[in-house]
Amino acid sequence: MKIIGAILIIIATTWVGFEFARRLSERPRQLRQLKVALQSLEAEIMYGLTPLAEASSHIAKQLPKPISYFFERFSYWLSKGEESAQKAWEQSLNETWHFTALCNGELEIMKQFGMTLGQHDKVQQQKQIRLTLTHLEREEGEAKDAQNRYEKMLKSLGFLTGLLIIILMM
Repeated sequence: MKIIGAILIIIATTWVGFEFARRLSERPRQLRQLKVALQSLEAEIMYGLTPLAEASSHIAKQLPKPISYFFERFSYWLSKGEESAQKAWEQSLNETWHFTALCNGELEIMKQFGMTLGQHDKVQQQKQIRLTLTHLEREEGEAKDAQNRYEKMLKSLGFLTGLLIIILMM
């Protein structure tokens, strides 16, 4: 019975370590997807002259989950017609951010971008998108650093924590 309990503890703590490591490795990937989405939004605004709701719907169809959830919700709130672009952006962030592996720094960057959305002409909006992309690139570099530094450690730490618990219980 003790052996089964020990195996279950090892499996559970190892799984937790791998789950933390997975979130750490998802962050740079989702940041790249977010950058692609903003570049697509820029193209839709500058060259396609597409309304924001329609552009967001197109972008949502091109991206994998969970980033596509955000653009689906943004398109939904805009098409409802009850919200300004800024309020729709913020509402969408609040509804979908917890599905992502992104951190509060990225959330703040996206909120700041949302405050400028729909407030300026095309050229100014393009500048705001480029500024946001620059900030997201910096965050992506930091996310890659954290991934390289901590991913392997988290996986090992989960397993070793299980061993420690087993040793303490015996």
